[in-house]
Amino acid sequence: MSLSDPFFLDKSDADSWKSLNAFSLKVKAAGEAAGLEYRLIELLNVRISQINGCAFCLDMHTRQAMEAGENTQRLAVLSVWRETALFNDIESAALAVAEAATTLPDSETRIAELAAARLVLTDAQFSAVQWAAIAMNAFNRVSILSQHPVRARKA
Repeated sequence: MSLSDPFFLDKSDADSWKSLNAFSLKVKAAGEAAGLEYRLIELLNVRISQINGCAFCLDMHTRQAMEAGENTQRLAVLSVWRETALFNDIESAALAVAEAATTLPDSETRIAELAAARLVLTDAQFSAVQWAAIAMNAFNRVSILSQHPVRARKA
């Protein structure tokens, strides 16, 4: 073993990994119960993974977003979603919440972003988006720390 070999955190403590996955399933169920489309949750996962620089999760959730019906144009401009008119009010509010939960900007900015989103999202949606962001941020950190590789897929 060399010091540069990845240490797969998810493999080293299977119980914690299973708990994180169980948590993620609860979060997914809360999103569904709040009326959030799976496609939107995957869009949030992609955006959070972009911000965090998690190649493994970005690869996986881009594929899952497309399988859920997301299109390549919206994925291509996701990092600059505020500069387009391609996202509806609920999607924009959810993206703003996910970004605030991921970047944790200064309190004034964070409070303003979250308050604006609360005007669009129901309480259940607002809660579900925040929990989804927390879960995705946790998965990003596991993958980044583990150096999970992105493998080429067959076309």
